Amino acid sequence: MTSEKVWQIRLFWTATILLVPTLSFYGITLGPYTIEPDTLWRVLASVFHDSPSMLSEKDAVTAHYIVFQLRLARVALALLVGASLAVSGTVYQGLLLNPLADPFTLGVSTGAAFGASLTILFGWASWKLGGMSALPMMAFLGAVGALSLVLILGRLQGKIDSTTLVLAGIIVSTFLSAWISLLKSLHEESLSAIVFWIMGSLSGRSWRHVLAVLPYMLVGSWIIFLYARELDLLALGDTAALQSGVATDSVRRRLLGAASLMAAAAVAVSGVVGFIGLVVPHVARLCLGPRHRQLLPASMILGALLTLVSDTLARTILSDGREIPLGVVTAILGAPFFAYLLIHRKRSVML
Repeated sequence: MTSEKVWQIRLFWTATILLVPTLSFYGITLGPYTIEPDTLWRVLASVFHDSPSMLSEKDAVTAHYIVFQLRLARVALALLVGASLAVSGTVYQGLLLNPLADPFTLGVSTGAAFGASLTILFGWASWKLGGMSALPMMAFLGAVGALSLVLILGRLQGKIDSTTLVLAGIIVSTFLSAWISLLKSLHEESLSAIVFWIMGSLSGRSWRHVLAVLPYMLVGSWIIFLYARELDLLALGDTAALQSGVATDSVRRRLLGAASLMAAAAVAVSGVVGFIGLVVPHVARLCLGPRHRQLLPASMILGALLTLVSDTLARTILSDGREIPLGVVTAILGAPFFAYLLIHRKRSVML
């Protein structure tokens, strides 16, 4: 490795690690109720110094509620959703040898959208299960159901075949998308709620949603990081992986399961947020190369940052307090950048 490459890697990690707390801090200050940075410092410091004088002003008390009950939870959720989608996209692209693979490819996002559409249509969204709305739970079940169907259809002679799996994902996604369109056309009174959920949003999310995603993100990432070496070998093809002693079918099944559960949990609380799982792995490869031991954590951080920036724009870009759907912002930011990557790919090999 050349000294220039070493400095590039050090610069990448230094910049991204510093950007996470910096952008999170300023993201919390922005919104319809602006919180000055010094007020935010005092509110955050009140956790460690239980002094009434630190929150003696009325504005500071209001800021305390907004920071801890609203914006901090939303920032944490944006980081978790972005990290989960980016890592799952990295695993899909490495396993399926398809640079266009992401949670959409395997039907995870469409399955979640279908589960959420049914919940909204039948009026179950107001139901509470364990203190949480039934909507994310039904979306999660829809995502897991769609993935299970893809895995059943994608098996070829008892083994998971990458090409067949991608085709099965496209078939299931297309089938469920048709059902979602049918539901929207038959029940126009629920159309706006379904469309808004499909476009993705973190509006109204709380710490319950953070706790719903966190276990899947932690456990899924732990499993995936354990198989970073096997991912490198599988990206070279099954023959090379088998010659290196990798049990390709069982490893692929575990990685697909871990990545899909992470994506399903993220989509269940955020709605359909596109381009994070597709674009971020390519950006990480451009910065650090294809080795998954570095690629996976890099994708995790970049996905978290991109989602955080997108959500901050979604809730602050309109001056009257209205929000733009998160999925719309990620598409506006991600599509031109992905077009640039496609042009760049003509000159370099990315996988």
